[in-house]
Amino acid sequence: MANSLQLCRSCTHTDLNFRENLAGLFASRRRKPVFVKCCSADEPPADSLSFGSDFDPKKFRHDLKRSENFNRRGFGLKEETLEFMNQAYTSEIIETLKENGNEHTWGYVTVKLAKAYGFCWGVEQALRIAFEARKQFHEEKIWITNEIIHNPTVNKHLEEMEVQNLPIREGKKQFDVVDKGDVVILPAFGASVEEMYVLSKKNVQIVDTTCPWVSKVWNTVEKHKKGAYTSIIHGKYSHEETVATASFARKYVIVKNMKEAIYVCDYILGGELNGSSSTKEEFLEVQLCTTMLKGETEDIGKLVQMTMMRKYGVENVNEHFISFNTICDATQKRQDAMYKLVDEKLDLMLVVGGWNSSNTSHLQEIAEDRGIPSYWVDTEKRIGPGNKIAYKLMHGELVEKENWLPEGPITIGVTSGASTPDKVVEDVLVKVFNLKREE
Repeated sequence: MANSLQLCRSCTHTDLNFRENLAGLFASRRRKPVFVKCCSADEPPADSLSFGSDFDPKKFRHDLKRSENFNRRGFGLKEETLEFMNQAYTSEIIETLKENGNEHTWGYVTVKLAKAYGFCWGVEQALRIAFEARKQFHEEKIWITNEIIHNPTVNKHLEEMEVQNLPIREGKKQFDVVDKGDVVILPAFGASVEEMYVLSKKNVQIVDTTCPWVSKVWNTVEKHKKGAYTSIIHGKYSHEETVATASFARKYVIVKNMKEAIYVCDYILGGELNGSSSTKEEFLEVQLCTTMLKGETEDIGKLVQMTMMRKYGVENVNEHFISFNTICDATQKRQDAMYKLVDEKLDLMLVVGGWNSSNTSHLQEIAEDRGIPSYWVDTEKRIGPGNKIAYKLMHGELVEKENWLPEGPITIGVTSGASTPDKVVEDVLVKVFNLKREE
């Protein structure tokens, strides 16, 4: 779940190889428009609250977590809640695969399951706490600030339990619907400082399901922002996790990909490599365009490090640059397992997970980059009627394809995002098995 974080401080001798490497990166991407989100210490985002210079987010969180109206551990209903989750989300097909070394054949279909897939422990914990909250506060009105995880099946279950999403009007959450005595759940991706502050003033019961890996990123931002560093966050600007992380940073820049990172680095160097120098004001007014691919994160980190070497000298880089790979362990394991799976002999790949799931999109990206026919679906309803499928590509394009399943015996690779129940994967595979029986 967590974004990647780089920290740099702008307050010269540089090796020629660094000059050539950095120049090469810029030269291949000249004159392409980019979109980044940034905030300086003296110019907070227009949609944020004005806390004043003496507001301390770290102290605020510390005090909030120790208030009587705050819970992040559950309500003593773990056993019965886990029993419900096992019944709702486990799969006999997945269990069969695990018992047979993650590979098994049903009729014409051989399935190879990634070694790491599906629900991570952070997601399981978030769901358990949320379901416990519904049992504990069975008569109170319960709200949630965002989808608890990016999976339509799970979110539908919460909706059926009358856990309501905060209404959104003109792109803003409407907290005025929340009354004293209501219960508000913070999702696994976390919530921004501003949102937590508003809720704390309303005297509501706050149930925090934030993944500990997300909190780890916040703590890193808090630790280093007092050292005059600017946080460079590798993530998707509109993603809840990115928004929450940025709210803890005094100065930050959000970059979605390498192209945006190059734009930032060119600004730091005054446009000397790209010939497009801009003022601070122009940079901060650039148009607005979180679980990311490890490889791209590492490349962005190297780019920023090289940029600071060029600006301040190799011998001074440690005074101006710190890099933290805060991609969570679960996300990394699923990506590593996917890289191994795509090396197997496969006819096609099935990637199962919410269409708004960032970590799932990167699993699809790995398959696409390898040139394997890969189909990213969020539910079994995307398959059919007949041998037809509606799926998404890694960048979100919706595609429909006829006759997507080849005739005869086939071998399918299967993985699922960290927010995906095994039962959803089973439902997708059952659809495939049924199609092959009809040949």
